[in-house]
Amino acid sequence: MKTTPPDNIVEVGSREKAMQIVLDKFCRLYNQLDKGHLRELAAVYGEDIQFHDPFGQVVGLDALTEYMAGAYQNVIRCQFSFGEPIFQHPGCCIPWMMELSHKRIQGGKPVFVEGISHLHIRDGKVRMHRDYFDAGQLLYEHLPLVGSAIRWVKRRAG
Repeated sequence: MKTTPPDNIVEVGSREKAMQIVLDKFCRLYNQLDKGHLRELAAVYGEDIQFHDPFGQVVGLDALTEYMAGAYQNVIRCQFSFGEPIFQHPGCCIPWMMELSHKRIQGGKPVFVEGISHLHIRDGKVRMHRDYFDAGQLLYEHLPLVGSAIRWVKRRAG
């Protein structure tokens, strides 16, 4: 009878298994992350993390923690539905759908945003994280004057 190793033990020669363990931690983190859980970033990210998204970029775990504190300051609820990851050592990409309720966006009503995270994993930690998503879909389309102009341009272009 074959047994499955615990999460903290990685089978020798199994790169994808090792990456999947980190990816599972990543997904759990983002579905519990809020301004009260920022210390848990250290369980997923290395001290040398390089993080990029459409709103900015930071280097280092302390800078990422500060960035996330600002990003989550007015979040009411944020949940992700993750798709099937694509692995290509040392990286992987995982698509997601974010449901965000934010005090300053849509009066706290849920906003849905599709995106994908590109990660590089080394030594059991995420060392590079880049998020790709439509910033307009998340934020700009919901601003009073700018939002109507962006929606008009999208309708005309699409």
